[in-house]
Formats: sequence, C-alpha cells, structure tokens
Amino acid sequence: MKFDVLTLFPEMFEPIKQSIIGKASEKELIDIQLINIRDFSKDKHKKVDDTPYGGGAGMVMQADVIYDAYTSIKDKNAKVIYMSPQGKLLNQKKVEELSKQEHLILLCGHYEGVDQRIIDTIVDEEISIGDYVLTGGEIPAMVLIDSVSRYVEGVLSEDSTSEESFSQGILEYPQYTRPETFQDRKVPEILLSGHHENINKWRRYQALKNTYLKRPDLLENIELSEEDIKNLEKIKNDAKY
Repeated sequence: MKFDVLTLFPEMFEPIKQSIIGKASEKELIDIQLINIRDFSKDKHKKVDDTPYGGGAGMVMQADVIYDAYTSIKDKNAKVIYMSPQGKLLNQKKVEELSKQEHLILLCGHYEGVDQRIIDTIVDEEISIGDYVLTGGEIPAMVLIDSVSRYVEGVLSEDSTSEESFSQGILEYPQYTRPETFQDRKVPEILLSGHHENINKWRRYQALKNTYLKRPDLLENIELSEEDIKNLEKIKNDAKY
C-alpha cells in the first residue's frame, strides 16, 4: 500500500519510520513518501501562504502551491484525504475501509487551513481524529498511516487484529504475562487452566465488562448473543454494589 503525504514539515514524520510501521516499510509492504509542499512555491522565499480574503486572523495555505505538489504525484486511482477537524471522525470501520485502498494521498493543512478551492478540486474525503484542533495535519496523518497500515496484509498476524479493541465492536479483554504474581496480585486462575473454551468465555465476559464500564456507548451498535445479554445483566447488577 502506498501513502503519499503532502506536508510543509516532512521532518515531523521521523517517528513513523520506527517499530512495526518501520519494519513494514523495510519489507516493502507499505510505501510512505513525503512531499514537501514548500518545494513547489514559486516565491523566492518559498512562501506558501497568504492572508485570507475578507480579513481575519492567521494565514491560509495557497491553492496553486498545493495543487502543483499534488500533480507531481497525481494518480487517478488514489484517494485524496484532507486531515481536517471538520472531517468525519476516524474510527475502526473507516480504518478497515481505507486499508483496502491501494494508494492514499494525505494532505496536511497548517495555519488557518487551506484554500477551499483545493478541497473542492482534489479532495475526496476530509477526516478528523477527534473533536479538537491541532497546529497542523501531520500528527493526524501519522495516526491514520499507523492505524491503516496495521490492516495491510503481512504487517501483523490476523490474530493480532481480530481480537483487539474495536475489531469486534467492543473493547478488548485484560491481558496478562509473566511474572505470575506481581505485588501480591496473581494472574486470574482461569488463564492458567489450559481450558480454552472456558478461557474464551472469560475473555468475552471481561471484554463486555470493560466496554460497559469504559465505553457503554459501543454496546448500542453491536449485535449481542443471548449469553452476552445475560452476562451484561450480571455486570450491571455487580456494578451497582
């Protein structure tokens, strides 16, 4: 999968070259290219922004400079995403949907944003990572690259993504590893039993409990089995005391 990032600050993407995503790049499972928008400025001082028409605070990134950067890597099969607080919220469903694309072009805004004509002309979708404002689109772009890359074939094992939080619509169950006892707290006995069916039931119960206590809103959007419903009733009753 290919990611082309249009940015004024390519140096900010150094962290994305590390860990799992860095290894995936080395194996050529993903390809991340950083395009410096400033390189396409015709101004001798490499200026890329100007004051907004109609007045107002801040500066707006210029349409012609961004467009020239875009045309340098234009691909009719690519999906162009503008990282914007006005976009649709990035969630697990959207992450998995985007992972099926072959080529994503990510536009990182800065200052007061970009000229609206760029959004109207080249952008297919605006995406936000939360209801707050950041200084630019670079960090949101890294979040998108990281979350989407994990679903590219070969980057992680299938088990790693199928059981984690949000993959089944609810939060993940608690995880434990050695040592068996830590500060007088022992690993739950069920996990040491070797009885896989009982372990799976325990994990499902704990996942439902985590979700009810931390993100009950998620339970409104998933289909629950009869056993899930019974377990939730017990979880709710226990939570009252």
